[in-house]
Amino acid sequence: MLKDILNNIQKKSLKERFLLVLGILFFLIYLVLGLMIMFWEKLPLNMEWKYRYAFGTLLIVYSGIRFLRLINSKE
Repeated sequence: MLKDILNNIQKKSLKERFLLVLGILFFLIYLVLGLMIMFWEKLPLNMEWKYRYAFGTLLIVYSGIRFLRLINSKE
């Protein structure tokens, strides 16, 4: 499976590789932002803890969906 993914990346054009890197970057941004909202206590957000955990979880799930769509794209 990993070989197929690497071969798929090598077959992409420069534009497609750039979009892949951009997709990975935004996956990491959403993941880190979700974790920051959930666990960084001094983050200046005026939200109750249950809403912070819900919003952080939502961002983490969204980043996972983006990552799965990125991996499954075979164009």
